[in-house]
Amino acid sequence: MGNAPRTAESSTAAAGWTLFAAVLMIFGGIMAIFEGISAIATDKVFISTSHYVFQFNLTAWGWIHLILGIVVAIAGVALFTGATWARVVGVVVAGLSMILNFIWLPYFPLWAIVVIALDAFVIWALCTSSQPLVEEG
Repeated sequence: MGNAPRTAESSTAAAGWTLFAAVLMIFGGIMAIFEGISAIATDKVFISTSHYVFQFNLTAWGWIHLILGIVVAIAGVALFTGATWARVVGVVVAGLSMILNFIWLPYFPLWAIVVIALDAFVIWALCTSSQPLVEEG
């Protein structure tokens, strides 16, 4: 039951979810880069919190988002190689992004919740499929 062979249809669907996760990571990384730049520029888009456990100034948060956004986008591009290491890096980076956005919740709540949900989906897609995106041969 658990070791049923994969059919061509299920392999195609798995590769499709992986491709979708890679694209989500690329665009999510780009959005985090823009979010980081906006925070570094001390834009008035963000909520100012005074009594929060994980309190950093907005510029520090901007640099954190900028660096993580670059890493997420690069990990998304690496998924197109179909390498196992890219999957592992993708899961780790998406997990870090989830943690970061949980801590970021008071500053931009709606966006943080959306990113947490998308990161959870990315982790699911990368963990359920071992089908490479690029066929060798």
